[in-house]
Amino acid sequence: MFVRSAVALALIAAASLAHADAKVLKKVAPEYPSEAVKKNIASGSVRAKIAIAGDGKVANVEVVEAEPKRVFDRAAVEALSQWKFEGTGAPQTHEVKLVFKSED
Repeated sequence: MFVRSAVALALIAAASLAHADAKVLKKVAPEYPSEAVKKNIASGSVRAKIAIAGDGKVANVEVVEAEPKRVFDRAAVEALSQWKFEGTGAPQTHEVKLVFKSED
């Protein structure tokens, strides 16, 4: 059996609320969903909006766009929820794109 994992390229695409880009202290790569393996889906992407609390912890993750829809969403949200940013003392919002590729 092949072990499949996700190669996730996190691109901090846009900062909002007029804050400088948040410095990522900890990234957690998403797991490649078993549903994608079963459906023979070799790749996909998720663009998500991350709400970051003043202490740098992720407060909320909202999927903005996903291709294919509803295949990689859960894996992306679970991974992004574990990310940690440098605290600024003020809440921030950033968008991130994760790209999933199957590795056989």
